[in-house]
Amino acid sequence: MQRWVLGASLTVLFATASLAEDLFWVVGDRAADRCAIVTSNPVIVGDIWFADGPYKSLADAKLARSTIGACPNKQDPADD
Repeated sequence: MQRWVLGASLTVLFATASLAEDLFWVVGDRAADRCAIVTSNPVIVGDIWFADGPYKSLADAKLARSTIGACPNKQDPADD
Protein backbone atom coordinates (compact mmCIF):
# COMPACT_ATOMS: atom_id res chain seq x y z
CA MET A 1 0.00 0.00 0.00
CA GLN A 2 2.84 2.38 0.83
CA ARG A 3 4.45 1.69 -2.54
CA TRP A 4 1.24 2.57 -4.31
CA VAL A 5 0.92 5.88 -2.42
CA LEU A 6 4.57 6.73 -3.08
CA GLY A 7 4.21 5.84 -6.76
CA ALA A 8 1.06 7.92 -7.15
CA SER A 9 2.69 10.88 -5.38
CA LEU A 10 5.74 10.75 -7.65
CA THR A 11 3.55 10.50 -10.74
CA VAL A 12 1.59 13.61 -9.74
CA LEU A 13 4.80 15.47 -8.90
CA PHE A 14 6.45 14.74 -12.26
CA ALA A 15 3.27 15.37 -14.26
CA THR A 16 2.85 18.78 -12.63
CA ALA A 17 6.50 19.68 -13.23
CA SER A 18 6.31 18.71 -16.90
CA LEU A 19 3.21 20.84 -17.44
CA ALA A 20 5.00 23.92 -16.11
CA GLU A 21 8.00 23.46 -18.42
CA ASP A 22 6.33 24.75 -21.57
CA LEU A 23 5.01 28.04 -20.19
CA PHE A 24 6.14 31.55 -21.11
CA TRP A 25 5.85 34.94 -19.37
CA VAL A 26 6.35 38.48 -20.67
CA VAL A 27 8.35 40.63 -18.25
CA GLY A 28 9.18 44.32 -18.28
CA ASP A 29 12.88 44.90 -17.64
CA ARG A 30 13.78 48.50 -16.74
CA ALA A 31 17.54 47.95 -16.90
CA ALA A 32 17.41 46.70 -20.50
CA ASP A 33 14.49 49.00 -21.43
CA ARG A 34 12.64 46.15 -23.10
CA CYS A 35 10.10 43.42 -22.55
CA ALA A 36 11.54 39.94 -22.51
CA ILE A 37 9.95 36.51 -22.78
CA VAL A 38 11.07 34.11 -20.07
CA THR A 39 10.34 30.46 -19.35
CA SER A 40 10.28 30.59 -15.56
CA ASN A 41 7.76 32.26 -13.31
CA PRO A 42 9.26 35.74 -12.74
CA VAL A 43 9.64 37.51 -9.42
CA ILE A 44 8.66 41.18 -9.50
CA VAL A 45 11.62 42.85 -7.81
CA GLY A 46 14.31 45.36 -8.75
CA ASP A 47 14.41 46.06 -12.48
CA ILE A 48 11.61 43.61 -13.30
CA TRP A 49 8.57 45.86 -12.92
CA PHE A 50 5.76 43.75 -14.38
CA ALA A 51 5.01 40.26 -15.60
CA ASP A 52 2.20 38.92 -17.73
CA GLY A 53 1.32 35.30 -18.33
CA PRO A 54 1.71 32.38 -18.33
CA TYR A 55 1.24 31.63 -22.02
CA LYS A 56 1.19 28.13 -23.47
CA SER A 57 3.33 28.89 -26.51
CA LEU A 58 6.11 31.22 -27.53
CA ALA A 59 3.91 32.58 -30.33
CA ASP A 60 1.21 33.51 -27.79
CA ALA A 61 3.79 35.28 -25.62
CA LYS A 62 5.15 37.22 -28.61
CA LEU A 63 1.64 38.27 -29.59
CA ALA A 64 0.92 39.40 -26.04
CA ARG A 65 4.19 41.36 -25.89
CA SER A 66 3.22 43.21 -29.07
CA THR A 67 -0.09 44.29 -27.53
CA ILE A 68 1.25 45.46 -24.13
CA GLY A 69 1.41 49.27 -24.19
CA ALA A 70 4.21 49.43 -21.61
CA CYS A 71 6.58 47.45 -23.85
CA PRO A 72 8.86 49.55 -26.02
CA ASN A 73 8.77 48.84 -29.74
CA LYS A 74 12.23 47.29 -29.74
CA GLN A 75 13.00 43.91 -31.26
CA ASP A 76 14.06 41.34 -28.67
CA PRO A 77 17.57 40.04 -29.58
CA ALA A 78 16.39 36.48 -28.91
CA ASP A 79 13.84 36.78 -31.74
CA ASP A 80 16.51 36.93 -34.45
